[in-house]
Amino acid sequence: MSKNDIADWRPEDEAFWNATGKRIAYRNLWISIPALLCGFAVWGMWGIITVEMLNLGFPFTQAELFTLTAIAGISGATMRIPSSFFIRLAGGRNTIFLTTSMLLAPAIGTGIVLQHPEWPLWSFQLMALWCGVGGGNFASSMSNISTFFPKRMSGTALGLNAGLGNFGVTTMQIVIPLVMSLPLLGALSGDPMTLQKASGWIFGKVPAGTQIWIQNAGFAWVLSLVPLGLLCWLGMNNLKTVSPSTGSPLVAFGKITYLYTLAFMPTIVMLWLYLPKPTGLGLLSMWVAIPLDIVAALTVMRLAAFGPMKEAVKAQFAIFRNKHTWSLTALYIVTFGSFIGFSMALPLSMKVIFGISHVPDAHGVLQHTLVNPNAPPVLTYAWIGPFVGAAVRPLGGWISDKWGGSIVTQIISVVMVAASVAVGYVMMQAYHSATPEQYFPAFLGLFMLLFFASGIGNGSTFRTIGVIYGPGQAGPVLGWTSAVAAYGAFVAPIVIGNQIKAGTPQVAMYGFAAFYAVCLVLNWWFYLRRGAEIRNP
Repeated sequence: MSKNDIADWRPEDEAFWNATGKRIAYRNLWISIPALLCGFAVWGMWGIITVEMLNLGFPFTQAELFTLTAIAGISGATMRIPSSFFIRLAGGRNTIFLTTSMLLAPAIGTGIVLQHPEWPLWSFQLMALWCGVGGGNFASSMSNISTFFPKRMSGTALGLNAGLGNFGVTTMQIVIPLVMSLPLLGALSGDPMTLQKASGWIFGKVPAGTQIWIQNAGFAWVLSLVPLGLLCWLGMNNLKTVSPSTGSPLVAFGKITYLYTLAFMPTIVMLWLYLPKPTGLGLLSMWVAIPLDIVAALTVMRLAAFGPMKEAVKAQFAIFRNKHTWSLTALYIVTFGSFIGFSMALPLSMKVIFGISHVPDAHGVLQHTLVNPNAPPVLTYAWIGPFVGAAVRPLGGWISDKWGGSIVTQIISVVMVAASVAVGYVMMQAYHSATPEQYFPAFLGLFMLLFFASGIGNGSTFRTIGVIYGPGQAGPVLGWTSAVAAYGAFVAPIVIGNQIKAGTPQVAMYGFAAFYAVCLVLNWWFYLRRGAEIRNP
């Protein structure tokens, strides 16, 4: 047994925890956080890349650019399904090392395709699909950290891991505009391109005519992923009490790679059936495609697992017989699904709604082609919402440890219903205005409120899961709920993009508000009403 494998682990034993457990648990947590941060950065970077592709004049429509963020979203969500099984099958150290190292391939690949705007759309879609590996990392990371800490600290520990890990979205939205302005890797960065439309970064506008290196949006992450992979290998641990049959590291790596490959297969088929021609067949609606993708991924893994892996996967499926798995999945869609969905969709939505002057033609038909000279620079503001949501997530876990997860979830659900309706109204006003920038402060403020509430709710929902489920099932449930909620990264760009195209962006937000209201009632019924089976955990 390797020195990084721990056979005796008793976090609920206070003497053991104080003498040995605390030091080991926090070491794994502090390594896990930056690894997860990079996963979020690689997964979410197409939300920023597409804005710059539009500014550079890449030969794709707005609708096609929205598909890139959506493809990365659905791929990352599907990858979370097998990722929720990795810790039991392969061990924490083995899993986090390999899944972090895997991010190098899509990061480098994205840098390469971005140097070739003449390449077909499918080459960019392939890279967006591959970036989903970064989204999958969340399920294994959270499942792993949940095994190191006692129940009384689960909300805070998971809040730190997820909240600071979620800063990958903010970090990416700040770092990418910066590295695109520099020949970061010298000659290896390739040639710059010239902005056709004004862009921006954290400190303001970048004027049209400026030369940028959009390919650095991918290449930049290599500088952090290489040392992080080494740190994961040297500093993290496998808990044999949780992962008794990992085998050698190479065997563990094989399990992870095999299950990831199985999950990619139904996702590729589903996208081929869903995406419009010429990339796909355009036969399925989004609401049919997502359930089919989830069922197909689960079925393929169940049928294709073999040997000891088959029994381990079967044991994980026991979570689906518990009704709370389904109620908590819906509640986590409200919180994390909103956070990651809005993070993916917001930059390009801001560009389309506020970057254009919406004026009627001679017949009174509203036109959306005139560039707004007073448009706010998207990349100056896009990072603020994800920053707020990530920053308050640990706070949400801490408050929930004190007050109870379901009460906190109920409060934030009310806030999200009201904020969604309000921001939908503001979007409608802006989309019918020749001077949409006048509505931007209200739009940004309301979205900050949505991100704040979703961040608090991320912590409260995970705290509830940690209380309801024991150590053997909490990890898989955390992974499963996060996987389904991550489909928000697919749903939000598609729904918002389609409604903008239809001229009714407010309908998307009203629809989200209706879903939040349903889940508010669900939370009350299962966890807050008098006579509930589990009241206010």
